[in-house]
Order: sequence, then C-alpha cells, then structure tokens
Amino acid sequence: LSSCLKSVCVCVCVCVCLLKESLSLKTSVCSRTFCGAGRECVSTDRGEPVCRCVQQCDASEHWVCGSNSRSYRNHCELHRDACITKTKIHVQHRGHCLEKPTNTDVSPIVCFLSDRDWLRERVIQWVQQEVESNAWSAHDLLQTYFQTYDDGDSQLDSKEFLSFLKHNETALNLTYSKTLETNLLLRSLCVDALIELSDENADWKLSLPEFINCLTPIYHPPERKCALEDEVFEDGAETHMECNKCVCACGNWVCTALTCNGEDQVEEDVNKEAEEEEMTEEEWSRRVAELNALHSQQ
Repeated sequence: LSSCLKSVCVCVCVCVCLLKESLSLKTSVCSRTFCGAGRECVSTDRGEPVCRCVQQCDASEHWVCGSNSRSYRNHCELHRDACITKTKIHVQHRGHCLEKPTNTDVSPIVCFLSDRDWLRERVIQWVQQEVESNAWSAHDLLQTYFQTYDDGDSQLDSKEFLSFLKHNETALNLTYSKTLETNLLLRSLCVDALIELSDENADWKLSLPEFINCLTPIYHPPERKCALEDEVFEDGAETHMECNKCVCACGNWVCTALTCNGEDQVEEDVNKEAEEEEMTEEEWSRRVAELNALHSQQ
C-alpha cells in the first residue's frame, strides 16, 4: 500500500510539474512579443508566437469617439475594430460621437459585430452570476428563463427575447447611445443579430437548444462578412446605392430608405400614398436583397 501511494504521489507531482512547465512555456513564448493596440499574442501549435486581433474586450464603459465617427465602449473596442477591419482608426475625442446626421450623408442605424458580441457577453456574465448565487446549472437556469418568456410555442421570437433582457435590465446596463430612441432601436437590432447567430433553421425564432447555444460561453460567434460583386467586405464597410448609404453589419447590408430625386434626398414619409413614391417597398426590398444575394449563397 505504501508503495502504491508513493507511485501515485510521484505521478501527481509529475503532472503538476508538466502543467506548470506548459503554462510557463506559453507565457515565455509571448513575453518578448509586442503586438500593438487591438492585437494579442498567442502561441501556435509549434510553440511560436503570433499576433491576432483581440478576441474579446472587457465590459468597462469609457466611451470614445473614433475618427470614423463611430462610438466605442472603450479604447480596446476601438483598436479591436481597427484590427478586424484592417483600417486606421484613432480616438477623436472622449465620450460618444456627436449625432449630427446631414441630408447629404444619412447613415442607417445598425448593430455592428462589436455591439452584438458585447450584448451577448453581458448576458452571459449576468447568467453566470445568477448561477453562482443560486447554485443552479447554467442549462437549468436558461431553461427556466426560456419557459418563462415563451408564449407556448416552444420558441423565443425577438419580442420574447427582449422581455428576457428586460428581466434584469439594471444588471445588464444596456446602453449603446446617449439618445433613448436610438438606444432602444439598437437594442432591438442587436437582439435580431443574436437570434440570427444561432438560428439554425433560419425561422427568426430560437428553440431551447438554439437559445442555450447562443448564450454558451465556449461558443465563439463567427465574424460574418458582406459580399458584393465578387468582393468581400468587413463589418462597418460602406457603399452607396443611388442616394442611399448601405453599411455592412453582422454579415448583412443595411441601407437607408431615402427617396432619390436627382441630387435632392428626402426621407420617406410612411404616410405618403404609394403613387407619390418613386420606388415601391417591394422594389426597394428587391434592390437591398441583391446586395445580400452573394452572402446568402455562402
């Protein structure tokens, strides 16, 4: 028996030593590698250092306005976006960007990948805190929430998902913009982006397995891109279709809906009669769909 115990102790010590040596090796590999803002060093399978875009920034809120007129939650988010989009972005000033849209350059309100991922991370953190305080499993807790907000069809649509978020709105502190109206719209758009994230059958509703997968920490959301005329565009890329601006957001082209009249641009009035519009809603939807056609085939 004494001999067996000694063998076990030796085995445990060897395993611990190997683990410490492995961790030490990974640390030493990147100890002399500087990757720059928005990038981080990781060790390859061969033990070589390589720089990549930061996978995830912390949730601290120190808003800054980028030179691309986008508001970022903190410096890390700005530099991460610059790395992902392969563009140069510097801090214009602290705080949110001033929202001053002009008639000549109106941008659509969109939920970018960074917004979607930030919302998802905050929900995951909130769920984990409840798991720790109530001694539940994450699976059981999410199942309970699913059953609470499901209207009986065993699926959560965007409205029900929003109700789920509002359950603990204070803890989530879901703030995207200084404007309340814009903030509410962005929240709704990001919920749609979250649903699309794990909606395997593309019905814009989440089953229980899809809902749990969406909020599982080990699941890493894909960084979807937009396609247009055999070219691939990163999140945040812009293009124009007549007088309307289109922005790539979460793998989809999102466009403004302005009535184009020569060089003049007039925002559509939903109360106008159909005959007063230069393009019907069906025609406009078809035009926007053309932008996403290549992407949907991927």
